[in-house]
Amino acid sequence: MAQVLEFKLPDLGEGLTEAEIVRWLVAVGDVVAIDQPVVEVETAKAMVEVPCPYGGVVTARFGEEGTELPVGAPLLTVAVGAMESDGSAGASGSSDSSGSAGESSGNVLVGYGTGAPAARRRRIRPAAPTAAAPVTASAAASAPAPVEAPVEAPVPVADVMQGGPVPVISPLVRRLAREHGLDLRRLTGSGPDGLILRADVEHAMRAAETTAAPEPAVAATAAASGTRGERVPLRGIRGVVADKLSRSRREIPDATCWVDADATELMAARASMNAAGGPKISLLALLARICTAALARHPELNSTVDMEAREIVRLPEVHLGFAAQTERGLVVPVVRDAHSRSAESLTVEFGRLTDAARDGTLTPADLTGGTFTLNNYGVFGVDGSTPIINHPEAAMLGVGRIVPKPWVHQGELAVRQVVQLSLTFDHRVCDGGTAGGFLRFVADCVEHPAVLLRSL
Repeated sequence: MAQVLEFKLPDLGEGLTEAEIVRWLVAVGDVVAIDQPVVEVETAKAMVEVPCPYGGVVTARFGEEGTELPVGAPLLTVAVGAMESDGSAGASGSSDSSGSAGESSGNVLVGYGTGAPAARRRRIRPAAPTAAAPVTASAAASAPAPVEAPVEAPVPVADVMQGGPVPVISPLVRRLAREHGLDLRRLTGSGPDGLILRADVEHAMRAAETTAAPEPAVAATAAASGTRGERVPLRGIRGVVADKLSRSRREIPDATCWVDADATELMAARASMNAAGGPKISLLALLARICTAALARHPELNSTVDMEAREIVRLPEVHLGFAAQTERGLVVPVVRDAHSRSAESLTVEFGRLTDAARDGTLTPADLTGGTFTLNNYGVFGVDGSTPIINHPEAAMLGVGRIVPKPWVHQGELAVRQVVQLSLTFDHRVCDGGTAGGFLRFVADCVEHPAVLLRSL
């Protein structure tokens, strides 16, 4: 006899509500060990492997590769307990199953587990076909039942809802619909078994806004019929970026100030450091050191705004985010405790996170918790920008390309290495005087690196 347990997509942390199945790591009939990774999913900008807290035999998988599932939707079912395999020992009694298959670690968050070695995957030969009924979570909870053959059957939405007759799991989806006056009962969900996803609500919002005006309604009808344009789903990284930037624009009254600076001496100082031997120091690391020194002088910009309490929360640590463009889209990894790191330590951490971003192996922890962002858009060959603040932060420093330009140096016209610096800030946390003071200090450090030494 074996008991069938359902494993649902866990809360992956930091407000993530959906994930897209990228690759299944197990098949129906495979033996899995406790905390063995069973599926690779794409969350808010990161690719992560999800470990299953149960050990046993996979009896069903829910969702094909490319399917987007909300947190709480079923991923797979596992038969645990005694079960005959190939007419010999049961799965739980196998010597290579790394513990009792009927046990559960309880660790369903990505990146956490018991550390048990992964079991060797074995295919279980299914018994002769029978008329066994589909296994659901509610059936498994009522009484243990033997599993005669692997059966992959859909689970009704009612089995995974958290209350209410509407097929919605995510509180974010409910709130979004409520804020825009949408009746969820009138929407058709695109998720498993008609589950209503955030994309469905956002599509309904756009349709409502478009049909409100007479002329655009014609274009909307044509687009809906598929006769005009290419439709690209806002999902994965692109969807997360769209949501975050839209929220920033809605909630943050931002302003931008900028200044040109002569970076000749900073470039020369970096060249001297790297010529002296030892680990190389990156330009981004030097700019990060300048940022943390400026934030120590102007802590208003290392903060966030709590509008419910109507308070500005000044943060004691600087967790520095930096924009990194990858083949999968724009990501903002975060360097923890940047204020306490040396230029050498910052260089190493920037390199580690950049490599992980390119490989798609950043974890949710690597991408969240930032308090200030450094955006080196000069790598794209542009001089200036007015970037959108990375919500819920209060400011972002932008750095353009460093190029030779005519510059008045010591009273004479000369060719110098010039860079444009811009600061976009939340006007709720400070006024222009503070923002200007921050940016002027950064520019002074770029032009005269000895200023940074005085501030340490």
